[in-house]
Formats: sequence, C-alpha cells, structure tokens
Amino acid sequence: MAFMRVNGINLYYEAHGKGEPLLLIMGLGANATGWWAQLPALSREYHVIAFDNRGAGRSDKPNEPYSVGQMADDAHALLDELGVGPAHAFGMSLGGMIAQELVLRHPDSVRTLILGGTMAGGPTAMFAGPEVVQQFISLAGMPLVQALEAGLALLYSEDYIAKNKGELVRRALLNAYLMAPMYAIHRQFMAVVGFNTVGRLGEIKAPSLVLTGTADRVIPAQNSRLLAECIAGARLLQFEGAGHGFLVERAEDVNAIVLAFLSEYRTSVPTAA
Repeated sequence: MAFMRVNGINLYYEAHGKGEPLLLIMGLGANATGWWAQLPALSREYHVIAFDNRGAGRSDKPNEPYSVGQMADDAHALLDELGVGPAHAFGMSLGGMIAQELVLRHPDSVRTLILGGTMAGGPTAMFAGPEVVQQFISLAGMPLVQALEAGLALLYSEDYIAKNKGELVRRALLNAYLMAPMYAIHRQFMAVVGFNTVGRLGEIKAPSLVLTGTADRVIPAQNSRLLAECIAGARLLQFEGAGHGFLVERAEDVNAIVLAFLSEYRTSVPTAA
C-alpha cells in the first residue's frame, strides 16, 4: 500500500502477488477495495496492481474537470513509474472506459484487455433508465445505513441480496470512510458524459474479453454486446441474471473465466509462493 505522484496528483495503489502485471481499474466513486472478491484468486498467479482513480478513495480529489483520457494517462503513468508494463488490464464500469482509453492512447502498455460492465459511450450508449437515476439520487438524502441497504438493489439480484444482505452492508460500512465526496463523484460522472470511443474501437488490437450481467440496471448489457461487436476478436461472456455487481455476485465464475483468458496470453509460468 503506497502512493505514487503522477500527473500532479498523489495516486494510491497497492500491489499483491508475483508474476506478470495485472492492472485493476475500478468504477465511478469506487476504489481498490471493490476488488476484494478478485484479489486473492488473481494474485496467486499475477502481480496485481489495484489503485484508486483521481477523485476516489485515498487518491487526490482535485475539484476541477476530469476526463476519462486523463484518468487513463494516470493509469499509464502509474505503470510507467512502477516499471511493470506492459500489463494485463481489467477495468470495471468507469474503469472499463478508462481501460479502453488506456489501450487506445498507450497501446504498448496493455497486453490484454478485460472490460466489465462498461460501454463505449457516444451515440450508441444505452444509459440507465430514469427510475434508476432517481433511485441513485434519492440515496444522497438517506442516513448512511439506509442508503447502503437501498443501494444494494442497484447492484445485485433480489435473491443474492436476500441471502447476503448482512455481509454486504457490513463490508460497505467497513469501507464507508473511503466514500468519495459528492463533488468528486460529479467530476467523475461528467467525465463519463464526455466519453466516446465508438469510432476508435476498431483500433484496439489487444486480445479482449467483455463481461456483463444480463440484469445490469446501471450500464445495461447491450453496451457490452456492442463493445464485443466492435472490438476485433473480442469475446463476450454474459452472467445470466446478475446485475452490475457481478464481480461479487458471481465472483468464483468471474475469477475462473478471467484466469482462463489470461492464461492463453501469459508469457511466463507463475512460480509457487
């Protein structure tokens, strides 16, 4: 756990395991703790680097306009300063948008690309419905525990919440001190609004895997299907009935699929710890 000075800000990052580098990029308002269900499995075979984007977690949160390209440059600068590139890159939600810009702006820094629950933006983007937006806005006026409980419905299936509500809320409360302030969330959200890779997806040459939950209410699955269609050779895998939080809800499946995909492009065999 450490900080790196990149592009004029302090970026928090942590590294786990040994092997080829695997960069994990989290979504809007989220931070490195969002990878808790992936870190143990992935770090057994890879040198996993998880970090907090500008505006989130423990990284600096300048109150100025952000762009997805700028955040991709942050990620590239981190890899460069650590001297670990090229890396496998796995981005979730906004992190998937950042990963797209990373491979487009710095193609030599990305070995393989994994895009989870994300989109290409632009005119083809399918956004969350108005009821989801209203539900998200309403969370801001609720007491913390109530907001965390209500927010679960945006991420997980009803069945998963019924079986795991206590643990999900407990973990959310444990990391509540890392919640991004509203101004920083707004800065990241406006970066999403200005994001568009539709006309450039054909430039992506890295082997690509696209993951989505068929019941994703935040970034509907159609966005992932469009990504897979436009990125040459990309594979699409859909988790039936899972929502935007499929990293947690379907963690074992996600980890197995990601490891199997990465193993096809690994150039070195991991050594036992």
